[in-house]
Amino acid sequence: MEEDINSYKRKLKRLETELSLLYEVSNAMRTTLDLDKILYIILTAITAHAGLGFNRALLFLVNEDENCLEGKIAIGPGSAEEAGKIWSEIDAERMTLEDLISCYEEFRSNPSQLDQLVKSIKIPLRDDGGILALAAMEGMPIEVLDGEVRSKINDLVIDILKADYFVIAPLKAKNKVIGVIFADNIYSRKPITKEDIKLLTMFANHAGLAIENSKLYHQTLHLSYTDSLTGIYNHGRFQYLLEEKLKEAKENDRSLSLIMIDIDNFKNYNDNLGHPAGDEVIKKIADIVKNSCRKQDIPARYGGEEFALILPNTSKEEARIIGERLRKRISDYPFKNKEIQPQGAITVSMGIATFPEDAEEKKELIQKADLALFTAKNKGKNQVVVYSIYLGVR
Repeated sequence: MEEDINSYKRKLKRLETELSLLYEVSNAMRTTLDLDKILYIILTAITAHAGLGFNRALLFLVNEDENCLEGKIAIGPGSAEEAGKIWSEIDAERMTLEDLISCYEEFRSNPSQLDQLVKSIKIPLRDDGGILALAAMEGMPIEVLDGEVRSKINDLVIDILKADYFVIAPLKAKNKVIGVIFADNIYSRKPITKEDIKLLTMFANHAGLAIENSKLYHQTLHLSYTDSLTGIYNHGRFQYLLEEKLKEAKENDRSLSLIMIDIDNFKNYNDNLGHPAGDEVIKKIADIVKNSCRKQDIPARYGGEEFALILPNTSKEEARIIGERLRKRISDYPFKNKEIQPQGAITVSMGIATFPEDAEEKKELIQKADLALFTAKNKGKNQVVVYSIYLGVR
């Protein structure tokens, strides 16, 4: 009887710990919709001594466009020596799960070698993709808990991780697998029990919903920022980003250029061929602008047939060269029915203004780029004009 009571007490204690962990992690995840932070909270709970207590945890999410698993985050020491040091510091400072979660910014600014390694991994979701891909495709947890089973697994990613005994749990949301979590005890060599696997699986299901909610939030946010026709930023987002980039330019004493772009004789094209044909031209020009951008550049649809291109850390002359290259790409493109246009081609005019020499504030910078654009139109179209103090332009 006493043995049964003690057994029930242990089970009750375990259940209490599980519920407490889920409650604490749920509260932490409710404080943010930032996907990266949510992933960090999840893996911190899996690796913390106050949590599930695994030595390492890796998280991969499904990339539906590329039909693969992408490494997103990893938490864990890079060696047994590092593990001992970290665990000693945590014990000495009596760090709680909440304390560890609060270290997110430090983790993000100083990524570990393990985290960088995992972020470089992409695993194809097919039969020969390996054991992580299998867990995602089957939607079931996979346990490798003994040497005989491990010896039969030929998997490059598992070999790179030098993993022997481990568990993989699928992340699910609405009966759909959105990723997987890998966890092991590579340094402590602590056995992974059935209870550990049960708790990890339960936790993964809970985490999957939080991840999906975050992704849906960001998708909705992205839609509110983008132009529905072209897929690039809309006017409202352009105004916000230009303000932010100007602040950065001022703080870092850098230049910033703005190109305003307008399709020449667009009314003629629309009147002759109709708005659906005109929409196709707008979409294609947006694609050309977007695909011509450098990584730091920000394209947007300003309105109607007008576009804007924010060029951080770009001088007036650099902006002119970029503008000329873009103008030529558009004029050379074989648009359908381009011959009906006055110049026999779909062309654009551009106006450029630069911070700080032309303007210090957003409104003035836009006005001067617009003035340069207006001059390009008046000078014959299909050209780039750069703002100057001489009669407004040069």
